[in-house]
Amino acid sequence: MNWTLLLFGSVCLLVLGEDAFVQGKRDARTVTFSRTARGHSRRRRDTWTGQARFTACKTPLSPKDQEILLSHTHETGFHGDDGSSFTLTWVGDGTGVILVLSTLSALSDSFYEGGSTRLYRSDDYGKSFHDISHAINNTFINKDFGISAGPGNPQQVILTANLPFTETLGGVILTSMDAGVTFRSVQLPFHPAQAIQFHYQDPKYLVVISIDDGLWFSQDFGNSWSEVHEGVHTFTWGSGITLFFSSSPKGTVEAARRGELILRRTQDFGQTFSTIAKNIFYFGYIGGFLFTSVIEKLGSPRVIYVSSDQGDHLKKAQLPSVTTEQFYSVLDGDEDMIFMHVDNPGEDTYFGTIYTSDDRGILYSKSLERHLFGGEGKSDFTNVTSLRGVYLTNKLEEDGRIRSVISFDRGGRWRFLNKPENVDCPENSKKCNLHIHGEHSHFSGITPMLPLSEPTATGLVIAHGSVGDSISAARPDVYVSGDGGYTWWGTLRGPHLYSILDSGGLLVAVEAHRDRQISSIKFSTDEGQCWKTFNFTSHPIFLAGLASEPGTKTMNISIFGYRPDDDDQPMWVAVTIDFEHLLTRECGEQDYVNWLAHTDYDSDPETDGCLLGYKETFRRLKKLSACRNGRGYVVSRQQRPCLCTREDFMCDYGFYRHENSLECLPQPDFLNQTQDICLNGELEDFQTSGYRKIPGDKCEGGFSPPIRNNAFKKNCGKDSSPTSSNLHTEKSPGMLVLIVVCTCVGVIGLVITAALIITSRRVNCRQSSPSYRFSALQLQEEDLCVSHENSSNGKINGFQDQEDSDDDLIE
Repeated sequence: MNWTLLLFGSVCLLVLGEDAFVQGKRDARTVTFSRTARGHSRRRRDTWTGQARFTACKTPLSPKDQEILLSHTHETGFHGDDGSSFTLTWVGDGTGVILVLSTLSALSDSFYEGGSTRLYRSDDYGKSFHDISHAINNTFINKDFGISAGPGNPQQVILTANLPFTETLGGVILTSMDAGVTFRSVQLPFHPAQAIQFHYQDPKYLVVISIDDGLWFSQDFGNSWSEVHEGVHTFTWGSGITLFFSSSPKGTVEAARRGELILRRTQDFGQTFSTIAKNIFYFGYIGGFLFTSVIEKLGSPRVIYVSSDQGDHLKKAQLPSVTTEQFYSVLDGDEDMIFMHVDNPGEDTYFGTIYTSDDRGILYSKSLERHLFGGEGKSDFTNVTSLRGVYLTNKLEEDGRIRSVISFDRGGRWRFLNKPENVDCPENSKKCNLHIHGEHSHFSGITPMLPLSEPTATGLVIAHGSVGDSISAARPDVYVSGDGGYTWWGTLRGPHLYSILDSGGLLVAVEAHRDRQISSIKFSTDEGQCWKTFNFTSHPIFLAGLASEPGTKTMNISIFGYRPDDDDQPMWVAVTIDFEHLLTRECGEQDYVNWLAHTDYDSDPETDGCLLGYKETFRRLKKLSACRNGRGYVVSRQQRPCLCTREDFMCDYGFYRHENSLECLPQPDFLNQTQDICLNGELEDFQTSGYRKIPGDKCEGGFSPPIRNNAFKKNCGKDSSPTSSNLHTEKSPGMLVLIVVCTCVGVIGLVITAALIITSRRVNCRQSSPSYRFSALQLQEEDLCVSHENSSNGKINGFQDQEDSDDDLIE
């Protein structure tokens, strides 16, 4: 479930190490507002210069509509609350329950005695709040990770108390099973070092790391806990109840820096463990793929290993290795493919190459060069969730300019964004396109929020951007697209906070000022073509942020901010507006239209709308229909397969596409070179014409490149993956004798077989046709199981997993 995350005055930071692996989707239920925005050090964005490139469409709000909205606007003043930040958490789906934790920015010993934090609760979507601090005995709650809500619709809530580590043997949590009506205090045998993590499906399963690096489990919603492993660095849930974690018996911080962590797995809540890999830096899990970056031998670069079977088998990803000054980053992924960023060689290059994987996560094709990735660990890579296959990002040109590109086919081809129809190009502009602000601009304070799209609002995208030769920080305006990014419209002047309500039937926006107060909100019922302004208060507030229920089903929007109280101290204020009483008519069949996604009105009708092998027709609301989709609205779509064309294929290894071309051409650097891959213990000589079908593509018939896979397979010795799934079991003496005898016989057989394979391999290497020509992958020969006439060494120098006992690993 996605939170409509609208921050202003505070920035959410994810501090990453050398390699950044996505641990699934970020928590969308919780957001923190700060009232320190006026003291922010960045340049004020409220005074704009330059010529206006478009005029925003405004229509007046009738006195009747103004009266209706005023009668359904609810304001709460949090008098006497001196907290510097508010943390909001939604509990359950459709419950209307919001918990607000108010905390101070500084601590002192007296704060632990109570009255230092306040907890508020609303059960009507933020229209009223009640102080329930007494329900937790005024316990001081941790500001950074003090409140967590269970996944899905359950009403479980956990509050983590902030207690002095030196004065208590363990921490305290307060648990609720009724969405915060009552709480139960639980004494812990440890101090949590982070937020307690729910299992993504079953909220009674909890896991957390303690301040002394212990891994703790609870199987009864926190009532009892057991430590299952020591020296743990990070963890993440896999499929089912599988839990992956990295550990070291020598201290996790230094081990992570040196690449000496051990990747392990438990599938029974710590009763038994499997050692998956050793000498790792970092790991991550996304879309069913397990990733880890390792050093195979001392002094060598880091490489990536991937598993698609929960760690049973790890295979080396065919990607460039990286040095200590480079990094990998998994940008996005699902069960079909992975987007991987590989940093360019050199210190602080601020760009790299995006690769896309096959459905095993092992073979990768180059998707986009010079992809921008700043030194602060921020990438502008954005998945447009309102339309399948669409991704946005920015690239760093050789002249230093930053330009936005978009892909409509999951990275198969990238193009510049079209200029909005109602926006004028700057003078002397040679390449006039729309450029979108992403994480870099948000982190730098240029824009108050990121691009926004929702799966329930088909085709709708809202983002800050600029029009010209490249991206500009001079004036970030708001642009909207109703067709997933094919066409755009200049919609609002200057930076705004915005939100999607009623499954796209209603948009709301607030001007993001730092140096003056606000008193109005804008809303649109035609996907941002025109806006009306509603004055929600006669007492303006300094804006802290917007909040709406996850999932876009709601028609309530809450504006959080602060204004001077009677004693001239800042007072927190929440204003909630219910638009349901303005749009009272339920939408009927006459309000919807069938819309073919990914359409190009100038293309062949047979192929128009075909993407990833099929056409998709949606039933969506007409722009001029001012009605209410309602909570029961479900996105309706029809799918029809398409004939295959070149657009259904991406370029294979050693091949590339020129801009504005669909033909895959051999890369000159790899002409007349033969590279064979050792996968699953077999040497695979892949024959290719340069095309590989995009993972998840469902096209039928039509274009079919003449590909011959696996022209031959030969045993290339040991599998390129480390030994996995080493569940430690005792072996009887009789079994050990049998193993020794069998091993001796096997060794003799292997010696004979190896001699035959080496001889056969030399012959086959001379006779084979050119195989995969790797596109600037910089792989070492020993990693690819290749052999030459002057060398018979076909050994793979892969990293190995040794069968150390669990006790040895913990010591």
